[in-house]
Amino acid sequence: MHKELNNLPVAVIGAGPIGLSAAVHLLERGYAPIVFEAGEKAGANLDRWGHVRMFSPWAYNMDPAAVALLKQKGWNAPAASEFPTGKELLDQYVTPLASHFEIARHLNLNTRIQSVSRLNHDVLRTKERDKAPFVLRVTGPDGERDIMAQAVIDASGTYQTPNWLGIHGIPALGEVSAADSITYGIPNILGSERMHYVNKSVLVVGGGHSAFNVLQDLILLAQQCKHMRVLWGVRSASVANIVRSPANDELQERRRLELRIQELIDQGQIEVITELEIEAIHRENGKLAVQSGSHLIPFVDRIIAATGFRPDLSVLAELRTSLDPATESPTRLAPLIDPNLHSCGSVPEHGQAELSHPEPGLYILGIKSYGRAPTFLLKTGYKQVLSAVSALGTSETPANIAACSAATVTTCRG
Repeated sequence: MHKELNNLPVAVIGAGPIGLSAAVHLLERGYAPIVFEAGEKAGANLDRWGHVRMFSPWAYNMDPAAVALLKQKGWNAPAASEFPTGKELLDQYVTPLASHFEIARHLNLNTRIQSVSRLNHDVLRTKERDKAPFVLRVTGPDGERDIMAQAVIDASGTYQTPNWLGIHGIPALGEVSAADSITYGIPNILGSERMHYVNKSVLVVGGGHSAFNVLQDLILLAQQCKHMRVLWGVRSASVANIVRSPANDELQERRRLELRIQELIDQGQIEVITELEIEAIHRENGKLAVQSGSHLIPFVDRIIAATGFRPDLSVLAELRTSLDPATESPTRLAPLIDPNLHSCGSVPEHGQAELSHPEPGLYILGIKSYGRAPTFLLKTGYKQVLSAVSALGTSETPANIAACSAATVTTCRG
């Protein structure tokens, strides 16, 4: 790396588990990290699904390097085999790590990245591009400013940008105007958002485990209320493959959830709508009408879109990225995680060689590196961090540093 860049910090976007892990590894290797978090606290996105129990145990959800740092201050690690909720992960791991002096002094809260570029270089300019520092336009408590960095690690996640309900990949007609009756992700149905669902008819859309979590909570609420109706809409022609995990699945919480949903369907507690292809949503007499081809969908009070997430890549528009047009993940990573070809447990090992871009010094890590593929596990993200940070400052091309790829694991969303 050009000697003038060595005096600059490495910018980390996002102070969730992966961003904080990056800060730990950067410090271990003598880099000065500068960490930007748009929320009021580290791990702000975890609060939005804090009520959800993870499929992966504590052993998968903590970076060994971060654990070693925390133990220096007398921190006690949770039981490795137990399965935390998002809130437990936040309170017992992320917050203590972010509060550690070695990390806290590099952390900038309430600071949003507007865009990232190269000093005096737009995306078209090539001459001496690799010698130019990165420029991050940030907005925070002190207003708008530019920060220069020698490298950028984007670990900002995807939870802020859920997928739309519309079958075309864009909002269904009327979806935006009906936003006050639609929730994206996994709402806290049994807690802070309970009153939105009591005695309501609710349509859950999505065929993955996020939808399973939502359905489980809705049925628990329905058992306390007499006038609730729970509907589940999927694109597939059947829901015969609910129990997908093997009996000896290492992520037993995942299998437990699958078995529970199968049981609820067998009992008739969930109304299933197959081949759901939402084209339009509109209001009729205070309820939502969903148009899906020739299907007649029952009117509902609310819709929960458990349809996954997508990366917000707009902040990187002036950088030279190599992204797969389908998954929106790094090009070399895409064939390894394509959900049309792979499922949890079949993703092969990968590392820096698959994560790099034509822009030297830029890495997209964590769940954002998977783009729209729903097979990420925190344990994988920590290995990604180790691989990418180890490669910073090297002059080799990605193909020549395959050794960094050894720090990888098979993946599945936690």
